[in-house]
Amino acid sequence: MPSVNQTSWDAAVRHLYRDAYAYITTGPRFHEDWTLDVPALMTRNVPDPRGWARVDDAEKDPERVGNPTWPFAVHPPEYVAPRLKEIDRASAENLLLALTESGCTLSNLRYFDESPDELRAMARTILARYGDKATYHTNVTKHGSAPGTLDFTLESLGYSPLGVFTEDCGLVIVSDTEVGLFWTFSD
Repeated sequence: MPSVNQTSWDAAVRHLYRDAYAYITTGPRFHEDWTLDVPALMTRNVPDPRGWARVDDAEKDPERVGNPTWPFAVHPPEYVAPRLKEIDRASAENLLLALTESGCTLSNLRYFDESPDELRAMARTILARYGDKATYHTNVTKHGSAPGTLDFTLESLGYSPLGVFTEDCGLVIVSDTEVGLFWTFSD
């Protein structure tokens, strides 16, 4: 696993999601059932425990007035939990790259100047923050041949919406101490 510090993590997050309509944040994990921590992330009620980068493209949208979860819809944890399925680390790495543009596909990598290997190194830097024991959960349903995997060679995109846009795809990364939320939206 690559080493990670604030500079490398912030650079990877800002570079990979520069063209996406994204919401990227991390907060402290307060509950054994981490799904109870997700609504606080969606409402922007917790700061990053390390003070690292947050990407919030909806931060200044007028729709946020009176709706602190925008562009997420307001959902209690019991609604969110069954919509997030656990995936393996390799699928999480691919998903971080697929979230760089709308459509949730690895063909998005063609929009970068860097090679796929360089982009994968950035995704691994992001994942390194959460450690080797982290778990990964998504609302995306590009089911691979093995349980808990995603297959990005599939043409179809399925997901369980948590937002107000036509498409919202995301990844929740859970460590013993932190919960990361990586989400992109598209109409």
